[in-house]
Amino acid sequence: MATETTAVHVTHETVSKVGGIGAVLHGFFTSKSYLEAVGRSILVGPLFTTEGSAHERLGENSEVLYSSIDSFSNTGYAHAFHKIENTYNAGIIYGRRTFTDKKTGITSSPEVILIDIRHMDKGPINEFKRRIFEKFGVKSNLFEHLWEYEQYIRIAPVAIEVLKAIGAADDSTVVMSHEFMGMPTVLAAILETNCNFRTIFYAHEVATMRRIVEEHPGHDTMFYNAMHKAHDEELYVNEVMGDQSDYFKHSLVEASKYCDRICAVGDYVMDELRFLAPEFDNAAIDIVYNGIPAYEITIEEKLNSKIKLQKYCENLLGYRPDYIFTHVTRLVRSKGMWRDLRVLEHMDKEFLTQGKTAVLFVLSTEVGPRRSQDIYQMETDYKWPIAHREGWPDLSGGEANYYTAIQEFNAKSRNIKVIFINQFGFEPKKCGHKMPDDMEFMDIRRGSDVEFGQSIYEPFGIAQLEPLTFGGICVFTNVCGCAGFLRDTTSGVPVKNAIVANYTDLAVSCYDNLEDILQINRPIRDKIEANESKRVAMQICSRLPKNDDETEELLKTGYELARKMSWDIVVQHYVLPGLHSITEKLEVV
Repeated sequence: MATETTAVHVTHETVSKVGGIGAVLHGFFTSKSYLEAVGRSILVGPLFTTEGSAHERLGENSEVLYSSIDSFSNTGYAHAFHKIENTYNAGIIYGRRTFTDKKTGITSSPEVILIDIRHMDKGPINEFKRRIFEKFGVKSNLFEHLWEYEQYIRIAPVAIEVLKAIGAADDSTVVMSHEFMGMPTVLAAILETNCNFRTIFYAHEVATMRRIVEEHPGHDTMFYNAMHKAHDEELYVNEVMGDQSDYFKHSLVEASKYCDRICAVGDYVMDELRFLAPEFDNAAIDIVYNGIPAYEITIEEKLNSKIKLQKYCENLLGYRPDYIFTHVTRLVRSKGMWRDLRVLEHMDKEFLTQGKTAVLFVLSTEVGPRRSQDIYQMETDYKWPIAHREGWPDLSGGEANYYTAIQEFNAKSRNIKVIFINQFGFEPKKCGHKMPDDMEFMDIRRGSDVEFGQSIYEPFGIAQLEPLTFGGICVFTNVCGCAGFLRDTTSGVPVKNAIVANYTDLAVSCYDNLEDILQINRPIRDKIEANESKRVAMQICSRLPKNDDETEELLKTGYELARKMSWDIVVQHYVLPGLHSITEKLEVV
């Protein structure tokens, strides 16, 4: 591919890394293979806040070159920007943001475009809405009261004009929609008659399917069996799960069928896209897994981190556990966190016979970070994080529900306990005086013996595999996209470092038709989870290292696996072939 290729990434994570998309972008922009193939990278998104000073507009490690909000300009594009702003009554912030891989030292500084859409004129936007309805069937009138929809519609026509202004609107430009947020801009690119844009929908999930999986009591157990059965019968989501057209994300994701290519971060995401509508059966969909970190450490470094975690448990609970289990995640339903407790129930009985002990550190919250002084006060008042109380600065509503389940488990268990740390970060100033003074976040990754991540919906699951390079045993479900990447990497040969739980296996029951599968409810799922959690527990028990030699072996095999699943590998084997195909298409045209 020629290095003059321009990649435009439209996303809500332009300024900071919020979740998986931010991790993908960081992987791209610090990948040697990506930087060699793509000559120019541009991030596009809405401006979410006008607070702060001019130099803070683009986040950390950035340089602002133009900001209409701050009447600041240090670029030759200013005149063109002024014309766009006057046409749409929009604001433009333009500059660069620097990404660095601390391990390799690779650095790049893609351009960033933020659009202030608060006071835009309705005329041009309504005209754009009319055009995307006539061309693509997107009914904006159903959703324009939803700001989450409206803001991404508004940036679209402005973004295209800005790309023209900065010379990034020629035949070598590929516009990527990262999730539904970028689809209006992609549609605007397709509508553009003066530029031959190429377009990609980067499916980090399929929002339609996520909503169904999370809300149905049968969760993944029901959904994926129903989806595969429906595929055999040539049925699609609206026919099987009911009309989804009232969901704005569904409308935008379904429009991705008009893109030149689609990237799916996992095998199941590709299947979910095919389930959207008949047009996706023949759509050009590439599986593009996410990369994972690959850092080589010594056995001494791993054991030092584990010792810190053991000491932390001893400070809190009065015992030094043989094994450290961890789950670092967002506190949302899709993460299936109750499944960890079901597995631990079986493991606790086994540990009782073996005379072994363990602790599970759950690092998760559904709200913002607590202040250090609040943490210290809760620690003093009622021994946080061993005990919790409802209400700020401690438990939010969802956290309180989860903590209730932990209390029940801890009351019954003998040899395994769970510590729920509902806080961002993992260091003493954020987690209290009981934590060893030299603890840092990477200790919870390096020192973990087992990382749980048994999600009901997980398009890929980078977090589940982060301890892999440090010799941790990673436990995730078959519906996680990372399971497919692991399968491809190992050619399907089982490895000690990964355990794949399958809560969609209906072998124990007879479900011959789609109607029966759709009736799978919580009691049926509970029964299946009970059986599978026992199998997973026994696998973990059999694979846990019994001595330092076995720990070192897991460390070696884990690093070798992670090295083969790096971002450079992802870019070379999964990303670039799709971009090449678009480039070749351009040459033919």
